[in-house]
This record gives sequence, structure tokens and C-alpha cells, in this order.
Amino acid sequence: MNMTRTSRGLAAFGLAALPLAIQAADTPPDSAAETVSLNPMVVTAALVPRTADESLASVTVLDEAVLRRQDPTSMTDLLRGQPGVDITTQGSFGKQSSLFLRGAGSNANVLLIDGIRLRSATTGAASWEFLDPRLFERAEIVRGPRGSLYGADAVGGVIQLFTPEGEAGAPRPRVSVGGGSFDTQRHSASLAGGSGGTRYYVAGSRFDTDGTAVRRDGDDKGHDSTSGLARLSHTFAGDAEVGLLALRSRGRAEFDASGPAVDDFVQQVAGVYGELPVTDRWRSRLTLSEARDERDTLAPSYASRFETRTRTARWQNTLALGRHELVAGAEYAEDDLGDSETSGLPFDEDRRYNRAVFAQGLLDFQPLTTQLSLRHDDNQAFGEELTGSLALGYALDEHHVARASYGTAFRAPTFNELYFPFVGSSNPDLAAETSGTLELGIRGQHDRWFWDLAAYQTEVDDLIALDETFRPVNVNEARIRGAELALGAEIDDWTLAAALTWMDPESRSGDNAGKRLARRATQGLRLDVDRELGDWSLGGSWIAQNHRYNDAANQARLPGYGIVNLRAGWRFAPMWSLRATLENVLDKEVVTAQGAEFDPVTFEAMPFDYLNAGRAAFVSVHFGQ
Repeated sequence: MNMTRTSRGLAAFGLAALPLAIQAADTPPDSAAETVSLNPMVVTAALVPRTADESLASVTVLDEAVLRRQDPTSMTDLLRGQPGVDITTQGSFGKQSSLFLRGAGSNANVLLIDGIRLRSATTGAASWEFLDPRLFERAEIVRGPRGSLYGADAVGGVIQLFTPEGEAGAPRPRVSVGGGSFDTQRHSASLAGGSGGTRYYVAGSRFDTDGTAVRRDGDDKGHDSTSGLARLSHTFAGDAEVGLLALRSRGRAEFDASGPAVDDFVQQVAGVYGELPVTDRWRSRLTLSEARDERDTLAPSYASRFETRTRTARWQNTLALGRHELVAGAEYAEDDLGDSETSGLPFDEDRRYNRAVFAQGLLDFQPLTTQLSLRHDDNQAFGEELTGSLALGYALDEHHVARASYGTAFRAPTFNELYFPFVGSSNPDLAAETSGTLELGIRGQHDRWFWDLAAYQTEVDDLIALDETFRPVNVNEARIRGAELALGAEIDDWTLAAALTWMDPESRSGDNAGKRLARRATQGLRLDVDRELGDWSLGGSWIAQNHRYNDAANQARLPGYGIVNLRAGWRFAPMWSLRATLENVLDKEVVTAQGAEFDPVTFEAMPFDYLNAGRAAFVSVHFGQ
């Protein structure tokens, strides 16, 4: 797909959507539920509940209805092509994946699961490929810097996944069994309920596939994972609440490393919290949590084992002052790599702490609203960082809100960059990458449809890159400009969502000044269309991106792609349904990353493409509400 063809496609879609939007504007809503789904409540953007138009941020919410309709086999399939989101993978089904949010890499974005951060302390990135989407009921994608609320690495934004929490009433079971192409099997079961102020939710899932080849003429690379989830909470008579969460996933992923190779992994989050209404206006919440990212790798030429843990204590207070709100708190976190006997790699430092205090004012002077936040981090490894943001919103009328914001953020150097034990491969004197982002946006919120347009520019300083000896240093600068348009509508039995993304991620220093940052596409489109037909539902997605470069010098060009996914559902009996998906219907080749191996005689690098799966079909039977 070339850039011209992509541009024509985006323009054609915009023209096609226009009459639909006009029709929707004149159609009254059938229920309050539809309006809520188009203007949902979000908590990630401002730490407290705000509707999407009140959040003064670029947000996308993927709710339970979206997850059920699409029934994705991986979290990356769900997120691919959403506004500002770009995914690269080294194959399908458990293969290493990177998520770029507004051009910021995987280690410059934050993943939260019910408020608990999950990532590897050694690489700084989250393992998106190991998360089972069936364990979650909601995803919030907040684009733009959130360093003043969440600390390190929230440069491109924050993605938070929410697990079900159960509701009062008799136990409600849910079971799903299915499978499909590549000898894939998917099973899941859950039980939810509550009584007397107590709510619970327990679930388990299993995924197993023979996989596909990740390079031409290669062998199939399989993947399996087993996951479990438990949530329990109790609300007392005085509205105080306590709760706990435990989520664990473990399994194996085969990959290509000049021969058979395998990752045995564990992803885990656990936490307890207590929330107390100190007064009618003041609520205080304390959360204690631990996140684990463990990986045991065996490849032909090497073996490694990492067990990283992050333990966090977070105290957050919310004070209501009439129409205004104040949020303030403190956070203590400690990263731990375990001992060198476990990993076999004697890092110079194997743990570090981070202490932080933060405050945010949410001021409502209708039609003007203001959000002002500030955070101070003190890190044992790289020193102190101060981040802040200011957002202004103005209600032009009852349907349109204009917004402007400026925020700063930073990316913390990882343990690998600071202390990796091989000589010359790390730099303990690294400073954090810093960034500043200016954003302008406007949102139109109507009864049956919405649209959101945003433009932004991010300047990144002290970008960490490898010098000529492959040692990480603070040398680079980058500028990322972009624009995003999100559209959504619910008309009669139709549900539509569209995302258009344009971005210019450019290196601004060194030999690659003026070149595009590696592995980023500059144009993207996602269109989701679904229709309810009584007991039947039909839908499809079209996801397209233009070309990208695998390297910083822009010599290795990877072609763009366009894929079509189809889906159908049938409620064939009370509590029973069948779902079928056909992914990559046209069997297009999708390559978003390259690898390389070295010629044993000349020692020259020989690149190869990482291939994603072609056409694939999956069917599943579901019982439960």
C-alpha cells in the first residue's frame, strides 16, 4: 500500500461517513445506555471519573460490548489501529510485540491493570503479547503525556485494562469453548456474584496453538498460556471499602533465533486496597501492590532468566470543593531484579526505589474548565524529575468542547541501559529522556454519535540511543507531530467506529536527522462496523497502515498493509451463543518488523521479515449472560 492510495482511502471514508453523521445528528436516542456508550465515563485521564468530553484528553474506550463482539485472540489485535496506536510484532500468537502510542515506544508508555502497573524492569516495556483479552471487560486508551499523574514513562500515554468486579445477586457462571486455524484451542470460565456488600469474580482461561511460521520457509512457532483471575471486595455500612485483586498468566512461546527457541513466562499482578470516606468531601485510598514479569529463555546460542518485580504503595486523596476537586497523594515503588544466581547475570545494581508526591486541581468555571497537575519523582538510579501539565477546556455550546493542553513527561533509563553486565553495553550515568507536548483538540458530542479531532507536537530531549560502540548515551532529539480523528455512532441496529491517524515522527539530531523514527507508520485507518439482526449479529473491521522503516537510517523499507476481519454471532438459545471470526480475509502479508542473522563466513547481517499469520478462522460457543 503506498501513501497516495492510503490517502485516497482515508478521504473516501470521510466522505462516506458524512451523510451518516448528518442522519445521526437528527435521530433521537432510544435509551440512556446508548448515550453513555458514546460518551463513557473514564478514570485514567484524570484519576477521578469524568465523561470523555469532560476529561480534556484524547481518550478511546473499548467496553465489554466491543470485546465480546470482536472476541480477539490477542490484546494486540484489539488495540491495533486504534487512534494513535501502532503495533509491531515478530510474528503472531505470543511473539514479541511493541506498542507505539503517538510515536512513543513501548518503554515510553504505561500499562495499568486495575491501577497496577505491569512491565519488565529490565527492558521497561510491557509484554502485551502474553495478555489474554478474555480476562478483561474494558480498556481505556489515554493519549498524551501523563507523567504528572503516573510518573516515569507516560510519554505517549497510558493504557489501562479493567477486570470485571462482580455484581450483587446469585452466582452467574460464564463458559466459553472454541478453536480454529493452526490447531488453536481457547477455553475460559468465570463465576461472578455478590451478597451483603460483598462482590466477587473468579475466572480462568487457556489458550493453545501450534502457531504459524514467523519467517519464510520456517517452522511453525506455537504458544500456550494458562491464566487465572480473582477479585473480591466488600463495602461497609459507612461506605468504606476494601478489596483485593490477583491475576496470573504463565505459559510458553516459541520463537525464531537462528534455530528453535522458547520463552517460558509469568505475568502477574496482585494488590489490596482500602478506601475510606474521611468526611463527606474527602475520600482516601491506600493501595499496596506487586507486579511480576518473569521470563526464562532458551535459544541455540544463549540462555537467560529474568524475574523482575515492582512493589508499590500508593496513597491517593480526593477532596470535593463544590464544583471543584483536588487530588493529592504520594507513591513509593521499588524495582527488584532478584539475585544474580537466579538470572546468571551479575547486574551492578539489582534494585532501585522511586519516591513521588503528586497533586492535581480540577477546576470548573463553566463554560471554562481547568486541570492543573504537578508531580515530583526522586529515583535512586537517575535522580529527580519534576513533571506538570495544564489543560483548558471551553464549552462552545451544549455539544462541542474545545481543549488545549501542555504537559511534560520523562522516560526512565531501564536496568539494561544502566547496568547490563556486559562490558560497554550499559551506562550508569544516563539521564532520563524528557519531553514536552502541546495539544489542541475539539470534541463534538451528540445523542447518537460523536467525533473528536486532535493535533499535537511532542519534543523529546536526551533520547537514549546506542553510539558507535553500541553503548547507550543521551544524544538524540526527536520531534513527533500528529493528528487524530475518532468517530463513533449508534444508529438503529448499527454500531460504527472509525479512527484516522496521521503522524510525523522525526529524528532531529545526529546522522539520522530528518529521518523517520524506526518502525513507525505515518498514516493509519481503522473502521469497525457491526449490525444487530435479531438473534444474529454481523460485523467487520478494516485496518490499514502505510509503509514504515525497520531502521533509524530509513534504509530497510517495510510495505504498508490493509487487512479485513469479519465476525458473526448467533444467540441460538437462552444463555447460549455462537461466535465466529475470519481474520485477514484476503490473506494479505503483514510485516511490521525485520530480524537479522549473520553469515558465518562474511559476518554480514542478512535481514529477514517477521511474518504475521495469514487468513485464520475461529469458532466458539458461549454460555452465560
